[in-house]
Amino acid sequence: MGEAAHSAVATRLRALVVEDEWPARNYLVELLEGSALAEVVGAVASAAEARQALDSGSGFAVDVAFVDIRLAGEGDDAGLDLVRSLGSRPAAPMLVLATAFKEHALEAYELGVVDYLLKPFAEDRVEQCLRRLHGRRPKSRPPAPLRIVARRGKSLVFLEPDEVWAFEAADRLTSVHTAHGTFDLDLSLAAIESSFGRALTRVHRNWLVNAAHIKELERDGAETKLFVGVGIGPDQRGVRVPVARERAQAVREMLLTNATGLRRA
Repeated sequence: MGEAAHSAVATRLRALVVEDEWPARNYLVELLEGSALAEVVGAVASAAEARQALDSGSGFAVDVAFVDIRLAGEGDDAGLDLVRSLGSRPAAPMLVLATAFKEHALEAYELGVVDYLLKPFAEDRVEQCLRRLHGRRPKSRPPAPLRIVARRGKSLVFLEPDEVWAFEAADRLTSVHTAHGTFDLDLSLAAIESSFGRALTRVHRNWLVNAAHIKELERDGAETKLFVGVGIGPDQRGVRVPVARERAQAVREMLLTNATGLRRA
């Protein structure tokens, strides 16, 4: 990777995706993360959730919001209404409309959007958009620490990375397990892994764990499980996580590295 690419990764744009269709939302997240020019810090399905995530009191810093025009149950132009409301804020993020409807382009640019992406999204077009956004990015804005936005019913929950025990994928849904409870996410495990890198360990195709919270490694024949959470013994709180057979030895070695007290075979 060249010097320019390293610089781009070091200053990746913090992006929020607002899209009610799960396949389109997840694909756009993958394109943004795969570009190495952006990190997706939140993906929500409604304008109300987007406003909550971007509320000045949430501490959830975003450089750019990618907004679909039509959001389920919120009217034909809910995305445009969101853009109008965000554009009036003094510290609004840059805005991009990402939609299947090309007829709103003129109005969108009059509202101040930086770009207008048409579905189906293309990798080279998304990268072109991100480079344009980098050129518009305020130079003096300091990078903010990455936080996680999750769902609890109709509310959004904001979590620090070190509060997370594990991420679980099941039935096209992703959950985050923490001491505060288990919450839903709109990001795939691949997108989460891309954002947090070595802070998380992939132990199973459906599980990412925060190694700092692993308290037990249990081996029973061919099965290996981890306990991730708080405490050891009857009062422990956490979640038991299966370890894929092909990853079990690597996980064990990772846990024993820089550890003492056990004779290693």
